[in-house]
Parts: sequence; C-alpha cells; structure tokens
Amino acid sequence: MPQPPLAAQRGATLAVAVLTAMNLLNYVDRYVPSAVKDLFKAELHLTDAETSYPLTAFVLVYMLASPVFGSLSERWPRKVVIATGVALWSLATAAAAFATGFWTFLCARALVGVGEAAYATISPSLLSDFYPPERRNRILTLFYVAIPVGAAIGFAAGGLLGQHYGWRVAFLACGLPGLAAAAAVLAVKDPGRGTFDDDKGAAPPSWPAAIRTLAANRKYVFAVGGYVLVTFASGALADWFPTYLARLRGMDLAEAGSIVGTATVIGGLGGTVAGGLLADRLGKLTRNPYFALSGLSMAVAAGLSVVALQVSGKAAVMAAMIAAQFCLWCYNGPINAILVNCVPSSLRARAFSLSILSIHLFGDAISPPIVGKIADATGSLSLGIALVPVTLGAGAVVWLIGWRRLAP
Repeated sequence: MPQPPLAAQRGATLAVAVLTAMNLLNYVDRYVPSAVKDLFKAELHLTDAETSYPLTAFVLVYMLASPVFGSLSERWPRKVVIATGVALWSLATAAAAFATGFWTFLCARALVGVGEAAYATISPSLLSDFYPPERRNRILTLFYVAIPVGAAIGFAAGGLLGQHYGWRVAFLACGLPGLAAAAAVLAVKDPGRGTFDDDKGAAPPSWPAAIRTLAANRKYVFAVGGYVLVTFASGALADWFPTYLARLRGMDLAEAGSIVGTATVIGGLGGTVAGGLLADRLGKLTRNPYFALSGLSMAVAAGLSVVALQVSGKAAVMAAMIAAQFCLWCYNGPINAILVNCVPSSLRARAFSLSILSIHLFGDAISPPIVGKIADATGSLSLGIALVPVTLGAGAVVWLIGWRRLAP
C-alpha cells in the first residue's frame, strides 16, 4: 500500500499523541475517587455502598450519553464534540472537591460521565480513519496503553495527595489539567470517515438498523459479551482493591494507592503492549488470533487474581498484582481492533457507543455497589471482592469460544 503524504502522516501522529494523552487523563480522573474512598466516606458520612454509588452514577450517565454522542458525531465536527466533552469532564472532576454531602458528590461524578461519553465514543473511530485495517491493532494498542498509566497515576496521585493534603485537593489537582487537552484536540485535522475503507462517505444507518446489524454480527457479539464480564470484574477490582488492602492488609491509603498504582502501570503497560504485539504474531499460527490472545490471557488473569487476593505482605501483593494486571490488560488492543474492523466505517461510532452502553450497563455500573452491598450485609469485603476472579474467568470462556467457533 502506498504511503500517505507526509502532511497526512504528521496529522495522524498528532492525533495519536493528543487522543492518547486525553485517554490518560480520562483514567486519572476516573480512579481518583477509589484512591481516597475512606477519606470522603468519613467526611461526608457515607456507607460503603454509598461510596460506590457515585461511580455507578458516572457509569450510568456515561453509557446513556454514549449513543447520544455517537449520533452527534455524525452531525457536528468530531474534534469539537470531543473537546467539549473533555472540558466538561475536567470541570466536573474538579467540582467534586466542593461537595458537601452524598448528593452533591454524586452529581459532580455523574457529570464526568457526560464529558467522557463524548470522548470515548468518538476517539477510536476517529483514530481508525487515519490508518488502514492492518495497522489499527497496533495504533489502538498505543492508544489503550494510556489506560493503565492513567489509572496508575489516579491511584498513586490520589492516594498521595489525599494522604497529605486531603481528598478535595486530589480532585482539583487531577481534574483541571484536562482543560489543556480539550484545547489541544482542536488542532487535530479530521481525515474524514472511512478514509481506508470501502464504504467511504456512506451514510450511517438508523439506530434500529444499526442494532439489527450489530446483533447479527457474531464477532461483535462475542467481543462485547466477553468485554462486559471483564469490565464487571475490573470495575470491582479498581474501585475496591485499595480499600481491601487498607482494611484487610493493614496498609495506609498512600501505601495501598502506591501498590495498586505501581502494579497497574507496570503490569497494565506491559500487558497492553505485549497483548497487541503477540496478537498480530498469533495470526500466523491460528485463526481469530485476537480472540485467542484475549481469552487465554484472561484465563490466566483469573487465576492470578485469586493469588493476589490471598497473599499478604507488600512484596507478595505487589508481585501478584503485577502478574495479574499484565494478563488482565492484554486484551485491550486486540478486542478493540475486532470492534473497529468487524463493522463498516459508517457504523463504527454507533458500534462503539453500543459497546460502551453494554459493558457499563452490565459491567462496572453494577459491580462496585454489588461488592459494597455484600460487604455491608455480611461484614466481609473479602466475600464481595471474590466476584472478581469468577467474572474474569467467565469473560475468558466467552472469548475462547469465539476463538474456536467463529469463522476467521
């Protein structure tokens, strides 16, 4: 395939850099509350379940707003929609610092979901328009590397700032930098939809037609089905593991946040990169290599998460978490590459918005409060967080079935 003009290559590089930085900030803001959970719980007089409801509110708004922004991206310039959303989520993150009780805190976190929906729905399809199908897995792998890095910064910075300066300062410090990213995305030049696809310029289908088409697409259904289960598990783990370490392993918030953050950035960064590279190489050995890599790595992650929940001592917890996170994050590039490549370009924004709706509605919108309710009802956080390895294993099974039973 001939190389695109130099200006187009530079435009693609700028888009990857800006959108990846934005993805990093996305996950910094998302996980700050988990790092300072017990701090705002005490000051705002909340129960365990109530500390997770703001995350649920965020996810519910995020998933419900995603289809709306999927439609808006077809009527308005995509970079303008993204910039508006990023500015909104950054201000909403900072606004949580001024919460006076449960409802004001919940409302601030819910507004974060509106802003993130604008960004997360549109960015993968925008990036895919800069590159041909055979390069998208690696580009999306780079894009999704920002997730573990951002999550790690959120855990570590949130825990450190919360420990020394209070949870309100943590929200302010982590939220406001997003305004710079919102301005930067306006410099990205949109290449147009379907630049490297056969249906370039095709009109998007109506929502009923899109849903029928996606429901009949077995690759899409298996990819999203496993994604739902993995998101359920990862949402519960991210929201509760720092608190689990503080309560059941005797660590303070800074130590717990540092361990989770370090394990996430080392294991998540390594796993995301390794998963993207290995999935392409598996293409020479088996059919559906993206499903194969994702399913096999998730099965190992399920076993390692059991170990991480059972061991004690900082070194043992850190080692187990790094190994578990490495395997847990391997799916990021491959599964999202499946989602991009298995649908026509005219359907991508709606495919991603429906995927976001599904993985959050049945995934991390419900898993943190379920863990909290089990902890409140039984007095055992260990019992609630045991759902993590079970649902990771179920997600692995779905992707492994897709590997063996779907046509290449």
